[in-house]
Amino acid sequence: MARPSISTTMNAKLLPAIVIEPAGLHRASVIWLHGLGADGHDFAPVVHELNLPPKLGVRFILPHAPHRPVTINGGFVMRAWYDIAHTDIGRTPDLSGIAEACQQVGELIDRELAKGIPPERLLLAGFSQGGVIALETMARQQSKLGGAIGLSCYLGDPPNLPRSNIPLPVFLAHGTGDPIVPFALGVAARQTLEQQGYTVEWREYRMPHLVCQEEIIDIRRWLLTRLGDGPMTGG
Repeated sequence: MARPSISTTMNAKLLPAIVIEPAGLHRASVIWLHGLGADGHDFAPVVHELNLPPKLGVRFILPHAPHRPVTINGGFVMRAWYDIAHTDIGRTPDLSGIAEACQQVGELIDRELAKGIPPERLLLAGFSQGGVIALETMARQQSKLGGAIGLSCYLGDPPNLPRSNIPLPVFLAHGTGDPIVPFALGVAARQTLEQQGYTVEWREYRMPHLVCQEEIIDIRRWLLTRLGDGPMTGG
């Protein structure tokens, strides 16, 4: 059986990314966004732990956020999707930075669609800051996506979250002991998404700000439900 290949994409017009190709035909795509200070390599091991059936043909794109100074870390330059200015991360969000990141991820979405991937088989996923961008991008590009996964995250601009034109599915998970992104912010994100017409599957785990094995199992099940059937493409 052919094994998935891992490569690094470098395109002056797109975010650089780690790409994990499917073993067979490319049938679906997941764009997975890392958290503050990490990079695209951070969730590559999780992709392998998901152990999705090769017949699903899932390509994983794990982009690297740009380098930028982060106020909460004394202005230290690191990979970040947007700036954070306060320890209370839900306060005065960097809306311009979030909008810029959503546009950059949108360019990756357009590339996957151009390869022939149906919109319903194109998903976003993200952890912490990456989860914020996954959810915000999903809300901005509803017709181009099949749903999103938000892990240990929150909504960047809850009052202005666009209402879902279709019942877009969202997998939302949070640790009850998270000291970085308070559990209450995750609960609030769930409530806002549901109020705006999104179909949310909520999971909570006894853990801090990380990803646990039980969570990976739940993500795998959710992905199998979302991507279990669909047309093939040779893109």
